[in-house]
Amino acid sequence: MAQNPYIIEAHQLTKIYTMGDQQVHALRGVDLAIERGEFTAIMGPSGSGKSTLMNLIGALDQPSGGELLIEGHALSTMNGAQLADLRNRTLGFVFQQFNLLPRADALQNVKLPLRYARHDIGDADARSRECLKLVGLEGRMDHRPAQLSGGQQQRVAIARALANRPQIILADEPTGALDTKTSEDIMKLLVELNASGITIILVTHEPEVAAFASRQIHFRDGLIESDERSGS
Repeated sequence: MAQNPYIIEAHQLTKIYTMGDQQVHALRGVDLAIERGEFTAIMGPSGSGKSTLMNLIGALDQPSGGELLIEGHALSTMNGAQLADLRNRTLGFVFQQFNLLPRADALQNVKLPLRYARHDIGDADARSRECLKLVGLEGRMDHRPAQLSGGQQQRVAIARALANRPQIILADEPTGALDTKTSEDIMKLLVELNASGITIILVTHEPEVAAFASRQIHFRDGLIESDERSGS
């Protein structure tokens, strides 16, 4: 049986937030399929639905309607423990504000998600060192966040996202707190990780950041406005 080429599928996905006596339609019936190994940038103005979609894919929120599948599994059929396992096993998260523990060094920060791993990732210390080396921080493993530059902190965050060997990395404005040169370095790192086979989904409002992705999806008013692939 052939493997499903799509690692993420959304069918008529809707999300409605109730705010007082008003309803806000964040997503209005989105159909989307992302192939394994794709590097996709999701763009759009504030309120367009891009961050809502990211939260749904990350199993951090539930849709109001429609269906979302990851690796062919419908998230609506999963209980809380199964969703937590999905996040831990399949997904790695990278945020704009690096979300590192200030009193822990780089190695300890990367090891954190391995405490909750339900699948065999081998020796946690060795795996964490491997991930820090992968992002070019083998000489900074004993440094705390305050001793690292913004770019180095984001590299620690990426190493942490890689620790559980995820198939998908969700990066929400990962360069938003960085200068232009550092942003470019981080994006080149994500391109390298994508070349190794990891599916990357990036939320950004910056066209120069989105240009590193092979596919750009623009959202507006809760719907896909355009969907373009480069080099095709």
